[in-house]
Amino acid sequence: MSSNFFIQKAKEIQIVIDANAPEIEKLDQEIGDGDHIFNVQRGIKLVIELESTIKDLTASKALSQIAMKVLSGIGGSSGALFGTLFMTMAKGNGIDEGIDYKKAIEIFAQGVEAVKQRGKADVGEKTMMDVLIPVSNCLKKGVEENKNKNEILSEAIDIAEKGMLSTKDLLATKGRASFLGERAKGHIDPGARSSQLMIKTVCESVLNS
Repeated sequence: MSSNFFIQKAKEIQIVIDANAPEIEKLDQEIGDGDHIFNVQRGIKLVIELESTIKDLTASKALSQIAMKVLSGIGGSSGALFGTLFMTMAKGNGIDEGIDYKKAIEIFAQGVEAVKQRGKADVGEKTMMDVLIPVSNCLKKGVEENKNKNEILSEAIDIAEKGMLSTKDLLATKGRASFLGERAKGHIDPGARSSQLMIKTVCESVLNS
């Protein structure tokens, strides 16, 4: 896992997010502030623009740079939450000593736990955590059960989609959607959808590499 890995995955995610931007924007207009897709696209663009700055940095320093750029450059809660994810991953034990998929999963899981604590959100509250937490748990379980990398990543893709779809019938307890009460039901959470797309993109990219 290198700085080049992060930039390459950001470029791949950008293509997928841009292709699905109208859908995500519509979801957010229905139950949110309408600015989620703008913040996500801006964050991805800011990360990609760091390519020349971080290309020769260690993984920990590259992730720290990404975290700070996201924190300072994205509005709303997205910047704080994704910044927390990357900053926590940057502090992962032994991250600069060589990362295999098991270590990458461990560091990602630590990042998701930090986001959970920062956002004070859990599964069932109609947020991106309905995707991130189940995926993190799935990845950790796969390692514990000594499954191979491809099996773990394939399961994570399925779990991400199930988590995203589950938000459709949930009541929201966080953000603007929480003020809608029952009216928020029947709508997929835009943060869950964008998170699901990011996870699917990265997992499929690694599977096909």
